[in-house]
Amino acid sequence: MKAHFLMFAHYNAWANRRLYAAAGALADADRRRDAGAFFGSLHATLNHLLVTDVIWLARLRSIQGPPWGLDHIAHDDFADLTAAREALDDDLIAHVRDEADPAGTIAYRRVSAPDPVVQPVAEALAHLFNHQTHHRGQCHAILTRIAGEAPELDLLFHQREAAS
Repeated sequence: MKAHFLMFAHYNAWANRRLYAAAGALADADRRRDAGAFFGSLHATLNHLLVTDVIWLARLRSIQGPPWGLDHIAHDDFADLTAAREALDDDLIAHVRDEADPAGTIAYRRVSAPDPVVQPVAEALAHLFNHQTHHRGQCHAILTRIAGEAPELDLLFHQREAAS
Protein backbone atom coordinates (compact mmCIF):
# COMPACT_ATOMS: atom_id res chain seq x y z
CA MET A 1 0.00 0.00 0.00
CA LYS A 2 2.90 2.35 0.70
CA ALA A 3 4.04 2.03 -2.94
CA HIS A 4 0.53 3.02 -4.05
CA PHE A 5 0.62 6.24 -2.03
CA LEU A 6 4.20 6.99 -3.06
CA MET A 7 3.10 6.78 -6.70
CA PHE A 8 0.36 9.30 -5.91
CA ALA A 9 2.82 11.59 -4.12
CA HIS A 10 5.05 11.61 -7.21
CA TYR A 11 2.04 12.08 -9.50
CA ASN A 12 0.86 14.95 -7.31
CA ALA A 13 4.22 16.74 -7.66
CA TRP A 14 4.33 16.08 -11.43
CA ALA A 15 0.80 17.42 -11.98
CA ASN A 16 1.43 20.47 -9.79
CA ARG A 17 4.63 21.35 -11.70
CA ARG A 18 2.72 21.18 -14.99
CA LEU A 19 -0.21 23.18 -13.62
CA TYR A 20 2.01 25.87 -12.09
CA ALA A 21 4.04 26.21 -15.30
CA ALA A 22 0.85 26.89 -17.24
CA ALA A 23 -0.48 29.25 -14.56
CA GLY A 24 2.84 31.09 -14.54
CA ALA A 25 2.39 31.95 -18.21
CA LEU A 26 -0.76 33.93 -17.41
CA ALA A 27 -0.88 37.57 -16.43
CA ASP A 28 -1.24 38.02 -12.68
CA ALA A 29 -4.63 39.68 -13.19
CA ASP A 30 -5.87 36.59 -15.03
CA ARG A 31 -4.73 34.30 -12.20
CA ARG A 32 -6.59 36.48 -9.69
CA ARG A 33 -9.79 37.02 -11.68
CA ASP A 34 -12.87 35.33 -10.23
CA ALA A 35 -13.52 32.39 -12.52
CA GLY A 36 -16.53 30.98 -10.71
CA ALA A 37 -14.60 28.12 -9.07
CA PHE A 38 -15.37 27.16 -5.49
CA PHE A 39 -12.55 29.42 -4.23
CA GLY A 40 -13.07 31.96 -7.01
CA SER A 41 -9.81 32.51 -8.82
CA LEU A 42 -7.01 30.28 -9.98
CA HIS A 43 -4.70 32.00 -7.48
CA ALA A 44 -7.07 31.40 -4.58
CA THR A 45 -7.64 27.77 -5.58
CA LEU A 46 -3.90 27.11 -5.76
CA ASN A 47 -3.53 28.69 -2.31
CA HIS A 48 -6.35 26.50 -1.01
CA LEU A 49 -4.53 23.38 -2.16
CA LEU A 50 -1.32 24.51 -0.49
CA VAL A 51 -3.14 25.39 2.74
CA THR A 52 -4.95 22.06 2.94
CA ASP A 53 -1.79 20.07 2.21
CA VAL A 54 0.10 21.94 4.94
CA ILE A 55 -2.72 21.14 7.36
CA TRP A 56 -2.91 17.47 6.36
CA LEU A 57 0.85 17.00 6.50
CA ALA A 58 0.85 18.40 10.04
CA ARG A 59 -1.92 15.99 10.99
CA LEU A 60 -0.03 13.07 9.45
CA ARG A 61 3.00 14.06 11.52
CA SER A 62 0.90 14.43 14.69
CA ILE A 63 1.84 18.08 15.09
CA GLN A 64 -0.31 21.17 15.37
CA GLY A 65 -0.87 22.78 11.99
CA PRO A 66 -1.46 26.45 11.34
CA PRO A 67 -4.84 27.89 12.37
CA TRP A 68 -5.69 28.79 8.78
CA GLY A 69 -9.14 28.74 7.28
CA LEU A 70 -9.51 26.85 4.02
CA ASP A 71 -9.68 30.12 2.06
CA HIS A 72 -6.47 31.50 3.60
CA ILE A 73 -4.04 33.08 1.12
CA ALA A 74 -0.73 31.71 2.34
CA HIS A 75 1.26 33.37 -0.46
CA ASP A 76 0.03 36.44 -2.28
CA ASP A 77 3.03 36.49 -4.63
CA PHE A 78 2.84 33.78 -7.32
CA ALA A 79 6.59 33.12 -7.32
CA ASP A 80 6.46 32.56 -3.54
CA LEU A 81 3.41 30.33 -3.93
CA THR A 82 5.20 28.28 -6.61
CA ALA A 83 8.31 27.84 -4.46
CA ALA A 84 6.19 26.84 -1.46
CA ARG A 85 4.25 24.32 -3.58
CA GLU A 86 7.45 22.72 -4.89
CA ALA A 87 8.92 22.46 -1.38
CA LEU A 88 5.69 21.03 -0.01
CA ASP A 89 5.46 18.46 -2.80
CA ASP A 90 9.02 17.35 -2.04
CA ASP A 91 8.09 17.13 1.65
CA LEU A 92 4.97 15.07 0.89
CA ILE A 93 7.03 12.62 -1.18
CA ALA A 94 9.59 12.31 1.61
CA HIS A 95 6.87 11.85 4.22
CA VAL A 96 5.11 9.09 2.32
CA ARG A 97 8.42 7.40 1.48
CA ASP A 98 10.08 7.67 4.90
CA GLU A 99 7.50 8.32 7.62
CA ALA A 100 3.95 7.38 6.69
CA ASP A 101 2.49 4.12 7.96
CA PRO A 102 -0.66 3.54 5.88
CA ALA A 103 -1.77 0.89 8.39
CA GLY A 104 -1.59 3.38 11.28
CA THR A 105 -4.00 6.00 12.55
CA ILE A 106 -3.81 9.71 13.23
CA ALA A 107 -5.66 11.85 15.75
CA TYR A 108 -6.34 15.56 15.33
CA ARG A 109 -8.78 18.39 15.89
CA ARG A 110 -10.05 20.47 13.03
CA VAL A 111 -9.79 24.25 13.27
CA SER A 112 -13.51 24.52 12.51
CA ALA A 113 -14.71 21.92 15.06
CA PRO A 114 -13.36 20.97 18.49
CA ASP A 115 -14.30 17.29 18.39
CA PRO A 116 -11.31 14.94 18.18
CA VAL A 117 -10.99 12.88 15.02
CA VAL A 118 -9.21 9.54 14.76
CA GLN A 119 -8.67 8.38 11.22
CA PRO A 120 -6.68 5.68 9.42
CA VAL A 121 -3.56 7.10 7.74
CA ALA A 122 -4.50 5.35 4.48
CA GLU A 123 -7.83 7.22 4.41
CA ALA A 124 -6.13 10.54 5.16
CA LEU A 125 -3.60 10.02 2.35
CA ALA A 126 -6.35 8.96 -0.05
CA HIS A 127 -8.27 12.12 0.79
CA LEU A 128 -5.22 14.36 0.44
CA PHE A 129 -4.37 13.12 -3.06
CA ASN A 130 -7.99 12.91 -4.21
CA HIS A 131 -8.60 16.45 -2.95
CA GLN A 132 -5.63 17.68 -4.98
CA THR A 133 -7.02 16.03 -8.12
CA HIS A 134 -10.46 17.52 -7.51
CA HIS A 135 -9.25 21.12 -7.26
CA ARG A 136 -6.59 20.71 -9.98
CA GLY A 137 -9.52 19.86 -12.24
CA GLN A 138 -11.05 23.23 -11.39
CA CYS A 139 -7.70 24.90 -12.10
CA HIS A 140 -7.49 23.04 -15.41
CA ALA A 141 -10.93 24.35 -16.40
CA ILE A 142 -9.93 27.91 -15.45
CA LEU A 143 -6.74 27.65 -17.49
CA THR A 144 -8.64 26.28 -20.47
CA ARG A 145 -11.14 29.13 -20.24
CA ILE A 146 -8.48 31.84 -19.94
CA ALA A 147 -5.64 30.53 -22.10
CA GLY A 148 -7.58 28.28 -24.46
CA GLU A 149 -5.56 25.26 -23.36
CA ALA A 150 -4.19 23.53 -20.29
CA PRO A 151 -1.57 20.84 -19.74
CA GLU A 152 -2.35 17.14 -19.70
CA LEU A 153 -2.73 16.10 -16.06
CA ASP A 154 -4.09 12.55 -16.31
CA LEU A 155 -2.46 10.00 -14.06
CA LEU A 156 -1.92 7.72 -17.05
CA PHE A 157 0.37 10.30 -18.69
CA HIS A 158 2.42 10.55 -15.51
CA GLN A 159 2.67 6.77 -15.28
CA ARG A 160 3.81 6.47 -18.90
CA GLU A 161 6.37 9.24 -18.43
CA ALA A 162 7.67 7.70 -15.20
CA ALA A 163 8.01 4.29 -16.88
CA SER A 164 10.12 5.61 -19.75
